[in-house]
Amino acid sequence: MADPLLTRACRREGVERTPVWFMRQAGRSLPEYRKLRKRHDLFSVCRQPELCAEVTLQPVRSHGVDAAVMFADIMLPVIGMGVDVELVENVGPVIADPVRTRADVERLRVPEPDEAVPFILEAVRLVRAELPAEKAVIGFAGGPFTVAGYLIEGKPTREFVQTKACMYARPEVWHALMDKLAETFAAYLRAKVEAGADVIQLFDSWVGTLPVEDYEEFVAPYSARVLAAVDVPTIHFGTGTTHLLTAMTSAGGDVIGLDWRIPIERGWEIVGPDRGVQGNLDPALLLGPFERVEAAANRILDAVGGRHGHIFNLGHGVLPDTDPADLARLVEVVHARTSIEMWA
Repeated sequence: MADPLLTRACRREGVERTPVWFMRQAGRSLPEYRKLRKRHDLFSVCRQPELCAEVTLQPVRSHGVDAAVMFADIMLPVIGMGVDVELVENVGPVIADPVRTRADVERLRVPEPDEAVPFILEAVRLVRAELPAEKAVIGFAGGPFTVAGYLIEGKPTREFVQTKACMYARPEVWHALMDKLAETFAAYLRAKVEAGADVIQLFDSWVGTLPVEDYEEFVAPYSARVLAAVDVPTIHFGTGTTHLLTAMTSAGGDVIGLDWRIPIERGWEIVGPDRGVQGNLDPALLLGPFERVEAAANRILDAVGGRHGHIFNLGHGVLPDTDPADLARLVEVVHARTSIEMWA
């Protein structure tokens, strides 16, 4: 049986239509998910494999996308490292005891995934068993920089002052922390692949805050280790990373994710011909009239011109106020146009 559509596109093989999926498609805007979250917090959903699998599959049924991205949080693996994480509504992950010293890092464990996150691995198996063969299961992890930033700052930030202070003033602490995160995430993603994930994405959402030189010194070696740890196609994504695209491509990833800040043709030119590209519709467009969404989607498809290796996605995650019906319509637009073009 042929590999899933998304897997083949990641390998820049010929496909019958452009695959579509949306970051943060699981939950967020779906009414059935919001109803469920009135009874369960995010971590409790993740810890119940049947519930986690159901939430993962909901957008596949609702939107007709070509992949199910596992419902989880990027902080989930660090709980097994011994970190006390609370997900605060409308704030994000809050760390009771931020990691600031070498002793703090030494207290962190590198857990075995079967012991730390058996529920997530079981959920992957359930989703893969339920999903049609042509649709892919996407497993993911947070990028080492983004997760390290949460651990050091103790809560979400846009300045990363404590994080950069650690990098510059206590590099031995920084590298020790990144080493443990890379080892933990590599094992976590390998276990997801063994459980049935077809594609892996590394979300380094906040790495765009760094200049190129700092990225190459303090981040790239660790992201490279994580991306090289699995034997399935990988997608490497960050936001605000136009200036980092060359360095991120060098770090790894069969496909480089682009946010909405750069035209897709320019992004692909920077990434180069031996990588696929994912992106890159502005998710905020879906809060306006669908005619504008359709026009923007067609501009992206015009720019790509049927080139092998394109995965249609948003430039970041689905916004909570997005109409789920518009996501389904967008999938139909991309599928209809590219199916005609592929077979023309």
